[in-house]
Amino acid sequence: QVQLVESGGGLVQAGGSLRLSCAPSSTIFSINAMGWYRQAPGKQRELVARISRSDITNYADSVKGRFSISRDGAKNTVYLQMNNLKPEDTAVYYCNMATFWGQGTQVTVSS
Repeated sequence: QVQLVESGGGLVQAGGSLRLSCAPSSTIFSINAMGWYRQAPGKQRELVARISRSDITNYADSVKGRFSISRDGAKNTVYLQMNNLKPEDTAVYYCNMATFWGQGTQVTVSS
């Protein structure tokens, strides 16, 4: 059973930065896209950023210009660089590859 292992979450002050990483426990073949989603308390899970196999990226409007998604295809690893964090970015962040999901990593931004 493949698991996605996330790391890099934590507590940061507003204006700070964090970098999330996600890698599978074993090789996943035929990944068309990798993405990061987030879910804040009382809200639905939403797409934060997505990167395709050809490195085409798209972002939620709320994070454009602040977050950057990248990947290492050889390692099947995806990253999310988050800069200028705001309290409204507080959520559990989930990695997605194909049909697999990570367990989530908490990001808390204090004001």
